[in-house]
Amino acid sequence: MTNRYERLRMHRRMQRRIQLVVEERRVAFAARESEPGVDPEATMEIPPPELPVVVPQRAIGRVAVPQA
Repeated sequence: MTNRYERLRMHRRMQRRIQLVVEERRVAFAARESEPGVDPEATMEIPPPELPVVVPQRAIGRVAVPQA
């Protein structure tokens, strides 16, 4: 029978071994791919849309008041 300390120690060792295997597989898969990986944190330039030239619109909620 193992005590609590030994169980925790065994659990940590097992987790560390799993982590090493995961890292090793990640490196192996990365080396296998010929195209570079995509960086999800990378930013990209989005050009502004080309709008047709029109007269400036009035602000939302404003109406033209007829002059009396």
